[in-house]
Amino acid sequence: MNIDFKKGEGLVPAVIQDSCTMQVLMVGYMNEKAYSKTVSEGRVTFFSRSRQSLWTKGETSGNFLTVKEILPDCDSDALLIRVEPAGPVCHTGTNSCFGDRETKGFLYRLEKIIGERISENAADSYTNKLFHKGINKIAQKVGEEAVELVIEAKDDNIDLFRNEAADLLYHLLVLLRARSTTLSEIEEVLSQRHKTK
Repeated sequence: MNIDFKKGEGLVPAVIQDSCTMQVLMVGYMNEKAYSKTVSEGRVTFFSRSRQSLWTKGETSGNFLTVKEILPDCDSDALLIRVEPAGPVCHTGTNSCFGDRETKGFLYRLEKIIGERISENAADSYTNKLFHKGINKIAQKVGEEAVELVIEAKDDNIDLFRNEAADLLYHLLVLLRARSTTLSEIEEVLSQRHKTK
């Protein structure tokens, strides 16, 4: 990857994005050494303009940013780095330096949490218990939640409708997991349909 460090006097901006939710987490700067260290270690390292030195995000807090993908922009003078954060990214304790509102993309985080509950075989987890009851029980729950959503759609209580919609989406994610299918694969099907119609 040929990054143009000369244009910005040796620095390029690096936009850090959560690879799961696509939430923008922070922006930092990299020189060639910071970029090389990021690539070789798989953890985001910046160049601190105030300290005039390299710093790896998380070296004091433990909230490292594990690199999943690095994309240059069209002029190769800025970077988009998709990461898996180990904890809050902002020094204020929030997930993002741009505020903590994470609604769009939360389904992907929920999908990840569902997977963790199942992988960890958490005994007190509703998700894990439901998953281990098998595909028939999970599919039945999806059907029940769909019927409840239809009933609430015909009434006037928008809060109940929204809650039933949330229940349906949650149970659908468990069903997708049971069928070894991901949310992004379903998204791809919808995307292909959109392109062909």
